[in-house]
Amino acid sequence: MSNADRHALIAKAVRDSGGATVQELAELTGASEMTIRRDLDALAAQGVLERVRGGARTLLLRGEEPPFALRAHEATAAKRRIAAEVSALVADGESVLLDSGTTCLEVARLLRERPVTVMPLSLQAVQLFAEAPGPATLVVPGGQPRAAEGALTGPLTLASLAALRFDTAVVGCCGLSAADGLTAYDLDDATVKKAAVASARRVVAATDGGKLGRTAFAHVVPAARLHTLVTDASAPADEVAALEAAGTVVRTV
Repeated sequence: MSNADRHALIAKAVRDSGGATVQELAELTGASEMTIRRDLDALAAQGVLERVRGGARTLLLRGEEPPFALRAHEATAAKRRIAAEVSALVADGESVLLDSGTTCLEVARLLRERPVTVMPLSLQAVQLFAEAPGPATLVVPGGQPRAAEGALTGPLTLASLAALRFDTAVVGCCGLSAADGLTAYDLDDATVKKAAVASARRVVAATDGGKLGRTAFAHVVPAARLHTLVTDASAPADEVAALEAAGTVVRTV
C-alpha cells in the first residue's frame, strides 16, 4: 500500500468513526504503529484530522445521525448497564423527564417498574409504558414525532416542558465534550433537550463512551450544566477527567 493510499484509508476511517486509535489503524492498514504515528502527524499538519493521545479524531462535526433502528442494535450491553445505573440514581417518588434515544429507551424499561412519575419524550418510550402498566405514573407530552426517530419536538413539546418541573431529567446526546458541551444532530431536538435541562433540578446524562469527545452540529448546554454523567468503560480517560474538572460527576459502568 502506498503512502497516499494509506493516508486516504486512515482519513476515511477517522472520519467515518469520529476517531481511531493507533492500534486500530495499524490493524486496518497492516502498517506498524510507528508508521501510523508518522501518518497521523502528517495528516494533522494538513488539517485532515486532529491528533489526540493514542490516536486521532475527526475535525468534522458529526452532522448526520445514524438511523434509530441501527443505533438500537449498537452497544446494547453497555446501554443496559448504563440504564441500570441511571435507574439506581432515581429515588422512588421522583418525577423524571426522560429524553428520546436508544439509551434512554433502556432506562424506560426499568423505570416503568418503579413508583415514579415519568414523562418520556419519544413515542417508543410512551408505548413501552402504555403496553405494560405498572407502578410508574405516565405523563404524555404533546408534540410532533420526528420521522423514523419517534422523538417528540415542536411547540407543543416545549409547552409541556415549560408547564412542569421535574426532580430529574435524563438526557441522551449525540456528542459530549468538556470543550463543546452537550450537542445534538438536529436543531429541533437540541431545542427540546435545552428545555428539558431547564425544567429539572438535576440533570443526568446517559451515553456510551463512543460519544464522548465528539461534537455534533447543534449546541445544547455546557458540560458544567450536567450534574452526573453515566457512561461505560470505553469513555476516553482524558475526556472523563476534563468533564470531572468541569464539575460533572462521572459514573462508569
